[in-house]
Amino acid sequence: MNMQTTGVTAPPAPRSLEAMKLPPVMMRDIMLKTMFRKNVEQTSEIAKAICLPVPVTQQLVDLGRDQRLIEATGTLHATSGNEMGYQLTDLGKARAADALAQSEYFGAMPVPLEVYREQVERQSIRNIQVTRKQLTDAMGHLILPDELLDHLGPAVGSGRSILMYGPPGNGKSSISNGIRDALGDKIYIPRAIEYAGQVITVYDPIVHSKAEEQVDDPNSLRRTSNRFDTRYVLCERPTVITGGELSLSMLDLVYNPTARTYQAPLQLKSTGGVFIVDDLGRQEEPPQSLVNRWIVPLEESKDILALQSGEKFEVPFDTLVIFSTNFHPNEIFDKAALRRIFFKIKIDGPHQEDFLKIFALVARKKKMPLDEGALVHLLKKKYPTIDNIYANYQPVFLIDQMISICEFEGIPYQMSPELIDRAWANMFVKEETIVH
Repeated sequence: MNMQTTGVTAPPAPRSLEAMKLPPVMMRDIMLKTMFRKNVEQTSEIAKAICLPVPVTQQLVDLGRDQRLIEATGTLHATSGNEMGYQLTDLGKARAADALAQSEYFGAMPVPLEVYREQVERQSIRNIQVTRKQLTDAMGHLILPDELLDHLGPAVGSGRSILMYGPPGNGKSSISNGIRDALGDKIYIPRAIEYAGQVITVYDPIVHSKAEEQVDDPNSLRRTSNRFDTRYVLCERPTVITGGELSLSMLDLVYNPTARTYQAPLQLKSTGGVFIVDDLGRQEEPPQSLVNRWIVPLEESKDILALQSGEKFEVPFDTLVIFSTNFHPNEIFDKAALRRIFFKIKIDGPHQEDFLKIFALVARKKKMPLDEGALVHLLKKKYPTIDNIYANYQPVFLIDQMISICEFEGIPYQMSPELIDRAWANMFVKEETIVH
């Protein structure tokens, strides 16, 4: 899909140890632990492992040498451009083991929270502009009434919260995914951030889709490798989708007592992207409690997290939150909570005309020939039994059922009033009294 990108400003690579704004002992220990765990020797290898430019890494190596924690091996490696090799001294190994006992974290140097805040502003979800064409292209596979896009467009462009509600089976989840696809540009996700000497890992391959690295020729590769701070990963704008399993504890920092590091909660991982709470009202927590948890972040663009010590701190909250529910909002929220959700959009079932369009589209896609008699039977005999209430999921359901029957009976794909009846019987369960 060819989307216009908003040209997010890349985080600049640090030029000195002072510019890192991290405690020098922390940086030194992460380097020692990385050398110890990964067995890297040349400055260029160490730089790649800790995600820092070579000159800054060399400053750290020199610091380690001054403190007799690192020594030169005295061998120049011909394979790596005659680079000097380094290794940990006995004192360095002891320090690395001691540092690993305090925290197992090694590898990419974390980004201080204050520095990360600046990057969040540069790539804010509120800076994106979504055009009608982008939204239509992203929703191209869905047949939606124009007035729905009239409501959705401004809601997405505002980067504020959206509540989609309406009967089940009408594509609230598909629309949420379409919104995600419409964003279309890329942002920088930190591998880890640092606050008060604690490391919080953020980049998560399950949540974040790494952008394809552009490799042209070897010469340009060398030029681009340090074009931005490699402590970040260039990714598609993230999307976190949660459903009935969402609990309040999933919105807290996750502490790993073995590694002594933290993992970012879901909403922090979704910074700069979309957080979809699907099936609101199906969670163990009451919907009101879940929405109350979001009130401060939604209103003040900041969230409050707590360390093991109980110390609370602020992190940026820059996420388009989409709540989706089959309940009427008045059933699950009080007025104060509803007031705080910026856009409320009803997703209804299709009218008969749109239903037929969807039915024809699905039939063509699945190579099922349309039959006028079968369609008349469906619209005149079947739908009146359910008050002519159409839903977007029904065409796919009915056609898949007829395909299964045809395959079972060993006959070519076809639809008939009889096949419609058999398919319909599986879509609705009759109310019956069961005698025990």
